[in-house]
Amino acid sequence: MHETSKDLIISSQQNETHIALLEDQKLVEIHHEKSTDQLAVGDIFLGKIKKIMPGLNAAFVDIGCEKEAFIHFLDLATQTPTLNEFVSKVREGGKGDIGQMTFQPSLEKAGKISSVLSSGQPLLVQVTKEPINTKGARVTTEISFAGRYLVLVPFFDKVSISQKIKGSEERKRLRKIVQGIKPKHFGIIIRTNAAGATLEDLTADLKQLLSKWKSVVTKLRNAAVPSKMASEMDKTFLLIRDMVDESFNTIYTDSPSLYQEIKEYFGQVFSGNKNIVKLYKDSTPIFEHFNIAKQIKGSFGKIVSIKSGIYLIIEQTEAMHVIDVNSGNKLNANQSEEQNAIEVNIEAAIEIARQIRLRNLGGIIIIDFIDMDLAANRTLLYNKMKELMAADKTRHTILPLSKFGLMQITRQRVQQANVFDTAEQCPTCQGTGKIKPSILFEEEIVNRIEFLFQKNNAKRLTIYLHPYLYAYFTKGLISKRLKWFFTYHKWVRLESHQELQLLDYKFFNQDMEEIVLVTPHSEHGL
Repeated sequence: MHETSKDLIISSQQNETHIALLEDQKLVEIHHEKSTDQLAVGDIFLGKIKKIMPGLNAAFVDIGCEKEAFIHFLDLATQTPTLNEFVSKVREGGKGDIGQMTFQPSLEKAGKISSVLSSGQPLLVQVTKEPINTKGARVTTEISFAGRYLVLVPFFDKVSISQKIKGSEERKRLRKIVQGIKPKHFGIIIRTNAAGATLEDLTADLKQLLSKWKSVVTKLRNAAVPSKMASEMDKTFLLIRDMVDESFNTIYTDSPSLYQEIKEYFGQVFSGNKNIVKLYKDSTPIFEHFNIAKQIKGSFGKIVSIKSGIYLIIEQTEAMHVIDVNSGNKLNANQSEEQNAIEVNIEAAIEIARQIRLRNLGGIIIIDFIDMDLAANRTLLYNKMKELMAADKTRHTILPLSKFGLMQITRQRVQQANVFDTAEQCPTCQGTGKIKPSILFEEEIVNRIEFLFQKNNAKRLTIYLHPYLYAYFTKGLISKRLKWFFTYHKWVRLESHQELQLLDYKFFNQDMEEIVLVTPHSEHGL
């Protein structure tokens, strides 16, 4: 059986980080992180109840963000009354020792939120869903801290274990270890990654999680309301923690500082295996080198083509995502209509499973496959889809095909879907439809080079160009670039960049700082 090759590619640019997961060199997931983001799933806030909504059995919570967070009665932990009492005592100068707390009666499932919360009350909450479209964040009072092997849940007082750990002996071993190290009134969930972990591994993980909780308690004493109490770790390290295992080939990053941080973190988590972390030093942008930029442009349009001629049409609405499978020119005249249909559907399912992860589609997903008459083929496609989606760590449910040939998938939505605008606006006319003659484009480039060399006394220039323009200026024994050298006695360095639009370009000085030049769009069409 073929073993999938996995690589994590991390591009760091000022306040933004882009993270791509490749499987067999094919892009299957892409993530973004901005250091200016206000919140992320897992962040903990001390909020204030702004409004109780009895009709919804819910409340809105001010957590200091633009949109108020939403909490339903079912989002309240069973020990929310005890948590609220604990928060009050800590803010009044109490010790903050959970072990000394006496638990109040647990909440009933059919209770009313107005009996637990009141307007203006401080409330310790954790983000479970980021703001999506017009909706604010979704929060819960079931606070938890996730580590590599364990999840720490204050006020829970139970030990649970991942169902994915199958061996009964291993389950007993892990449960026994954790019960021996578990503090009073703390619950612990043993994660799948804990399989095979030693007492030392689990103890170190628990110690780190307890320190996070103690930090929250310390901040609670004098915190303003609302304010952030704890942040989930950077998405880069979150992905490494939850996604990366010994099956990964390499982790590449183009940031020297991030390289050192990841290597240290990876060395702690996977002792002796930190050599898979690599620093990318090539001048070609890292996403271009690994063909990620091109794959993004080919994967995020409304129409997604598959090599064999099949294509998908992917539409997004407020309520759901709809994917239509089209056979295109993938037809074999020597096969029956039914055989062609199952082959098209299986090949489309492979790409659909990738697209769902890549675009981070959430909510309801409806797939319109090619109609098939045989129940055995419909079952085959259903089982294939479950197999393909098994690699998706986001919680999801797949239903068998309906009699109309539709498959329904529900997938947990905790973040915005990934959206890339792959349609390029004309950089010359800016969408007006009027441009100056293209034959003058070369003259525009030359005029700028002349201005920077002769009038601005630039010592060295670098120009980023679309690959077509790069080829145009560098082709031939005596290329146009070489003629520039003969004219100005200075060498112009040209670089090909796929992310640039066809007639777009960027100038850089000797320190690789971009030179902002005013593009004469007002002259277009004149």
